Amino acid sequence: MLAIDCKGVQKRYGDKTVLQDIDLSVERGKIFGLLGPNGAGKTTLIRIINQITGPDKGEVYFFGEKLRRAHISRVGYLPEERGLYRKMKVGEQALYLAQLKGMKSAEAKKKLKYWFEKFDIINWWDKEVESLSKGMAQKVQFIVTVLHEPDLLIFDEPFSGFDPVNANLIRDEILEINQKGTTILFSTHRMESVEELCESIALIHESKVLVQSPLRALKDSYRDHSWEVEWTGEVLPSAFPEGVVLKSINERGDSRNLLFTVASDTLLPELISTMLKSGTVYGMREKLPTLQEIFIERVTEKKV
Repeated sequence: MLAIDCKGVQKRYGDKTVLQDIDLSVERGKIFGLLGPNGAGKTTLIRIINQITGPDKGEVYFFGEKLRRAHISRVGYLPEERGLYRKMKVGEQALYLAQLKGMKSAEAKKKLKYWFEKFDIINWWDKEVESLSKGMAQKVQFIVTVLHEPDLLIFDEPFSGFDPVNANLIRDEILEINQKGTTILFSTHRMESVEELCESIALIHESKVLVQSPLRALKDSYRDHSWEVEWTGEVLPSAFPEGVVLKSINERGDSRNLLFTVASDTLLPELISTMLKSGTVYGMREKLPTLQEIFIERVTEKKV
């Protein structure tokens, strides 16, 4: 079953088309990355899924049902533009926001205490929000977003403003929540996070979906048979097999990293055999394009 299925979604603001004929599907139980340059339409699509606004045309289906107001309680949404009531106490506000999601006071307080202790912010329960650092305030908002254990979590730039330690903490929590079956849709500019977390992605540019694919399949489609080999031997390009092109050399102390492209992967055994005759091969790996490289190439293609 699909968690989210968008069919022909369109949205305009005045004369500007923000989303045009968007067909996009998110599998249940997966982590899905929504990518695109600023102004591409990502946040508008997220707001439509979360029913903050509606499409001008097209339909959105939520776990097989046409999207309706009753589904809001099954969604947790952490927007990029965040805000808490600065004069309220931290615990009081978290409890209030949890109850807005339909949680009973006693249940919400019990779960909030658990999360506050887990995130090491329990000592801030009775302090005013305005005394929180940006990172701690974001922890509170993350907790409130996931507290009611929704079927779908939507994160818009979830790592924004976090230091590396706390970004890793949030990443680990996202993975743990997903392992329990929650579908996660997130939008971020941190390509390394997408490569680490997402199973599938969609790239939106100028209001349209340019790419939607499982991440591994997308990277495989851009592979150019490039291989990195760490080796101690002397570089003699004429000794390498025909069909092997040496692209670059990176010296690393007593060894060096060589980047090759090969006409066919069947040439690899012959290449390694040749290199072993004059040095030690410490390792080799295929160099697939990064998601950032693919992102830039596809967006640049679109602009030409």
